Amino acid sequence: MSDIRHVGVIDIGKTNVKVAVVDLAGEREIGVLSRPNQVLPGPPYPHYDLEGHWTFICEALADLNRQHRIDALSVTTHGASAVLLDRAGKLAAPMLDYEFDGPDSLAADYDAIRPDFAETGSPRLSMGLNLGAQLHWQLRSDPELLDRVAMVLTYPQYWSFRLTGVAANEVTSLGCHTDLWCPGENRFSTLVDRLGLAGKMAPVKKAGDRLGTLLPAVAERTGLAAATPVACGIHDSNASLYPHLAARKPPFSVVSTGTWVIALAIGGRPVQLDPARDTLINVNAFGDPVPSARFMGGREFDIVTKGRDRTWSEADRVKVLETRAMLFPAVEPRSGPFQGRHSSWSVEETGLSDGERFVAVSWYLALMTAECLAMSGADGPVIVEGPFAKNALYLDMLGAATGRPVTVSGGSSTGTSIGAAMLVSGSDRLPAAEPDATGEASAPDPALEAYAEAWFRQLRAS
Repeated sequence: MSDIRHVGVIDIGKTNVKVAVVDLAGEREIGVLSRPNQVLPGPPYPHYDLEGHWTFICEALADLNRQHRIDALSVTTHGASAVLLDRAGKLAAPMLDYEFDGPDSLAADYDAIRPDFAETGSPRLSMGLNLGAQLHWQLRSDPELLDRVAMVLTYPQYWSFRLTGVAANEVTSLGCHTDLWCPGENRFSTLVDRLGLAGKMAPVKKAGDRLGTLLPAVAERTGLAAATPVACGIHDSNASLYPHLAARKPPFSVVSTGTWVIALAIGGRPVQLDPARDTLINVNAFGDPVPSARFMGGREFDIVTKGRDRTWSEADRVKVLETRAMLFPAVEPRSGPFQGRHSSWSVEETGLSDGERFVAVSWYLALMTAECLAMSGADGPVIVEGPFAKNALYLDMLGAATGRPVTVSGGSSTGTSIGAAMLVSGSDRLPAAEPDATGEASAPDPALEAYAEAWFRQLRAS
């Protein structure tokens, strides 16, 4: 895909749906439109508003193309999701929301057929966070569904299919705690056969493969040229990782932030991953296993700060240090390294000002991230992508807690759009040039180091 300047990126996170235009040479977003990722309540179960998303995507592409001529398209989405299509290429069933707890009702039956962690690198998660559990529940709850399903597509590739008419799957989404992929052998896991889906999984392609060009109806609706190439697409945290894979020498780690905070360790220390603590093997865009750990940091931040002022002062920071005001996990107890624990404060919560609360929760998120990095064996510098990269409190504490340099990547508010756009380069490996990075941390503040040590000490003692 040569001679491409502007890439349109469909970027679907758990919270928001975004369409961006990325200037590929400058590696920056030059146009963005977004809408909430609304979950419809049902019937038959909570599901994503795919047709509403499609209308928005087409209108956004048309609008952005008028402002910045779009030369190519790419897609990145959250994980733990797939779309079931019938023989006509339409939905065989609505796309289930992975936070729906229906699959938990069949947990024992599912556990009897799911492969071991050693095969898939997938921890056992609640709700529908294991894609295999979603599919198992859907197929058991609707006995006629298996006959209706002709094709199973991972979520980024569903949108690529809507754009091109070409069906595919891709390893970064298959390798995202689905139970459906064996990263060590680069094949589908034994669960695919056990679910009766053998022969129904779309062919597996590389994230950067040119899947096709626009369907005539899509070209007419959006105003884009019919010959516009479309990349296969990629899972969002792997989109954040992608620009760094060949541009940096290991060891290093990338922290992708958003609704989920995902720590991805490249060339780190050998560790024994603990699936009970939400560690897992992700699979990068080149098919390589990546030790990882995660928690719902963005969700936790929203819960703790909801309805409150999200600003802080130096006086707030000093007060939190002096009083050792600490938030302990887990605000969202259904995932992360401290599943099943419920959050608590070291001080009377009602006595905190909004600014003090903001400082304490920012440091809590950094300390949780440090725990994830340690569990995944991370070593070397830490690169933070996404919204938390703008939070100086978070960055400073992360540096203090890990004892390693912390940098942020420039160019994008989320990091995912830039990585997805770079897929259209058409190269199996990126050029070995250092990516844009700013904000390397100075020497850690001893007061922050003492706070971090106290936090971990109290956490382990509780």
